[in-house]
Amino acid sequence: MSSSPSSAIHFDAIVVGAGFGGMYMLHKLRDQLGLKVKVFDTAGGIGGTWYWNRYPGALSDTHSHVYQYSFDEAMLQEWTWKNKYLTQPEILAYLEYVADRLDLRPDIQLNTTVTSMHFNEVHNIWEVRTDRGGYYTARFIVTALGLLSAINWPNIPGRESFQGEMYHTAAWPKDVELRGKRVGVIGTGSTGVQLITAIAPEVKHLTVFQRTPQYSVPTGNRPVSAQEIAEVKRNFSKVWQQVRESAVAFGFEESTVPAMSVSEAERQRVFQEAWNQGNGFYYMFGTFCDIATDPQANEAAATFIRNKIAEIVKDPETARKLTPTDVYARRPLCDSGYYRTYNRSNVSLVDVKATPISAMTPRGIRTADGVEHELDMLILATGYDAVDGNYRRIDLRGRGGQTINEHWNDTPTSYVGVSTANFPNMFMILGPNGPFTNLPPSIEAQVEWITDLVAHMRQHGLATAEPTRDAEDAWGRTCAEIAEQTLFGQVESWIFGANSPGKKHTLMFYLAGLGNYRKQLADVANAQYQGFAFQPL
Repeated sequence: MSSSPSSAIHFDAIVVGAGFGGMYMLHKLRDQLGLKVKVFDTAGGIGGTWYWNRYPGALSDTHSHVYQYSFDEAMLQEWTWKNKYLTQPEILAYLEYVADRLDLRPDIQLNTTVTSMHFNEVHNIWEVRTDRGGYYTARFIVTALGLLSAINWPNIPGRESFQGEMYHTAAWPKDVELRGKRVGVIGTGSTGVQLITAIAPEVKHLTVFQRTPQYSVPTGNRPVSAQEIAEVKRNFSKVWQQVRESAVAFGFEESTVPAMSVSEAERQRVFQEAWNQGNGFYYMFGTFCDIATDPQANEAAATFIRNKIAEIVKDPETARKLTPTDVYARRPLCDSGYYRTYNRSNVSLVDVKATPISAMTPRGIRTADGVEHELDMLILATGYDAVDGNYRRIDLRGRGGQTINEHWNDTPTSYVGVSTANFPNMFMILGPNGPFTNLPPSIEAQVEWITDLVAHMRQHGLATAEPTRDAEDAWGRTCAEIAEQTLFGQVESWIFGANSPGKKHTLMFYLAGLGNYRKQLADVANAQYQGFAFQPL
């Protein structure tokens, strides 16, 4: 790439991604700091993950009133919702509303993939190229790539030979006809659970290929009344204060009661009440304070769900296959009748740990027991190469031409989740080792912090900012120490990269909660951005 970028179109900042993070970043840098900003996104519309996540049953399992931005009081009062949870079309409609209300569209270029970003050390700027031949420069780049956006395609022998329809839930096309078809689904994470429950009544036959049985509780989704909405809107300041100071930022008060501090009867009462109320995060964090950290408490919560599976699923062998035996420490799930779905006569379950998928054939999927499962359609609910996947798919180079893959090797790292050593003036929204929470409140915290850092640099005549390697390593140790106090690392899950073939079991998140994370950010800023190395103009 040329070191003389005079032919490029120059911006103060380039943002990659037009979802929750990229849209708010554009608003803050453009409208608060007065910068010239450009946003690029591969998609044909704004919305990020929610532009692509159009599969049947797609739903946020965060309460509707806290799955939105909190920075604009007028928007909080204007926008409303109908149910406890938002469907994908409702979330996309909300983001469309925000884009129009804040006049963001003129500075967003869609249908454009950023292919390379190289830091030019002579001019202290980033040089950015796109798949449409665009060549741009910017002093700052912000990567709003999304935690869950780099599609994870399973490498199954014979995939190209399958003569039926094949779709991935992360790239769901319009007008998919399911009725009358024999459909297979691979994947039973959050997406798979939603999809399976939604399509089972429509298809001729549904075959679920399950690698890992899941702990799931009901969503408890229901319409909310006008009175409930009015009450929330009257109390939004208190609601958001609680969210920002909480751990998972889901809008409920997290428990402070250890599970083993109460009687068995009381534990059962609390679990049943949570089951009736719904929501996976509430079940894990709203019932007792130590389900994610204490093995005995965790086993109590897991046993309750296992007993529910036995009650719900009529066929004992199917119930056995559906019942997890490991620690309850993956992303908490909730569903709209997932276990009941297996009571349907048109649904069958294949345990691919017992009988692995050996190949795809022209007619379907063959498992290790020699059975060919004939399918008209295969749906891959195999998730994403989470957190760092999209970074590794861009030709991204920092100082000395070092690529992000070389810098991260097999372990993605960051300083406070928003920056990485050797990549000056590159800020990440939801980068590695950021908070594991309801995402819009975490996105707001990071965007506002990045904005303040950019303002600090302009005020003090600073050309570049980047964390030191020591600061980045220390943050990694902090995240690891916290993770070791939880049970999450004891199971294979996408939180640690386990759903991507060949990916090292790697820490991806800061697991101490949003309130503590915000304090960490504030401490860094209040200490004049301790851990950063600055270069003057």
